[in-house]
Amino acid sequence: MSTMESGLLRKHASDAGGLRAARTGPHGHSATARTAHSMSASALRKKSDASLVRKVPFAPLRPLLANLQEVFLGTKLAVLFPAVPLAIAARYAHFGQVWVFALSLLGLIPLAERVSFLTEQIAIYTGPTVGGLLNATCGNATELIIALFALMQGKIEVVKCSLLGSVLSNLLLVLGTSLFCGGIVNLGVDQPYDRKQADVNTGLLILGVLCQSLPLMLRYAVGAGEHSVAADTTGLVLSRACSIVMLLAYVAYLFFQLKTHTQLFEPQDIDEDGEDQEEAVIGFGSGLFWLAFKTVLIAILSEFVVGTIEPTSQSWGLSVSFISIILLPIVGNAAEHAGAIIFALKNKLDITLGVALGSATQISMFVVPLSVIVAWIAGIQMDLDFKLIETGSLFVSVIVTSFTLQDGTSHYLKGILLLLCYIVIGACFFVTRQPSSHANGNGAGLAVPTGTLNAQVA
Repeated sequence: MSTMESGLLRKHASDAGGLRAARTGPHGHSATARTAHSMSASALRKKSDASLVRKVPFAPLRPLLANLQEVFLGTKLAVLFPAVPLAIAARYAHFGQVWVFALSLLGLIPLAERVSFLTEQIAIYTGPTVGGLLNATCGNATELIIALFALMQGKIEVVKCSLLGSVLSNLLLVLGTSLFCGGIVNLGVDQPYDRKQADVNTGLLILGVLCQSLPLMLRYAVGAGEHSVAADTTGLVLSRACSIVMLLAYVAYLFFQLKTHTQLFEPQDIDEDGEDQEEAVIGFGSGLFWLAFKTVLIAILSEFVVGTIEPTSQSWGLSVSFISIILLPIVGNAAEHAGAIIFALKNKLDITLGVALGSATQISMFVVPLSVIVAWIAGIQMDLDFKLIETGSLFVSVIVTSFTLQDGTSHYLKGILLLLCYIVIGACFFVTRQPSSHANGNGAGLAVPTGTLNAQVA
């Protein structure tokens, strides 16, 4: 090794040590306060092989190649990246809308993981507060972008079903699978977790369910279940007021999480050898550029998904509501969900709960009310009336999850119960066929308790 290369390596080690010291606050706590979301996503990352870049004969090209290697190959999901250009090619080559839909869904999986990675890289430079706000904004970027595109195309039911599905998926599927797998692998071993964070998140979720239930209950109280101009107008006003309350509650939650009670949200399951510590591998400007680039790609694929969901529904013989509630949420956060399960297998349930409950809270208290406010600004009539079956499923899911987590310990039976709840709810939406017109409206045609269900059952 040459003297110059040795000097560069020593400088890099010195910089890394300085960065590590800068990121360590008083009493040894991490200054960037890594969240459960970032630690979960890091479970799917892999270290790049720097020796490949050093073999490039043209030295000025090496930094660029190293940057590209970290951004595109620094994940175990890199094998799915070819789906991104294939989806774009299928869209403009007219391969078929079902192919566009399927390839777009596959392409969103690694993009969502890379957005999480880039957000954490930027947070290393900006500090814990700005990093936490970035995570709060970009943590569920895929769901948010899909919701906004569906909203702009007037597909209100797709918006509602996809967001509802994200909450149900996190509470029942992700948490249930994690507790079940963790319970089986760690059978006979104590599996504790801190209840404090779970109590905060479930409290917010109950508030979210209340705000989403009020427009539904108001419609039945005022119009006996039937839609009228007066009932719809009152429900719309109430939905906007509840959305503002939900956003204010989420802001208070962020202040609580990032400022006054950060210790409740810092994962305690950190390896003593520093395995879970993250170092900056790309620059700040490079991180911003790639974050914007990946977000644009997510926006493109999200537009493809929204535009092809109805033809895919007809081709596959599945309802739009089933695809929106079951398939979209599973794919949108697949990387994060896989990370949550991996940490459950390691008996690090605080991280798992932080991922599942944190994502559900973010969707329920931020993305849902934000969609209503954006629709209000855009002159689109979207309310918080998710209809009876959807709201009832959400209410039961929150209550079941809250009771499941009340004792502070876990075992595989808890996972089985949550998974069975998810299977039953999924089966309900599988057999329920809503008229296709509902996908492009506000669901105003469903009147439930006073008569028969205005839906077609397969």
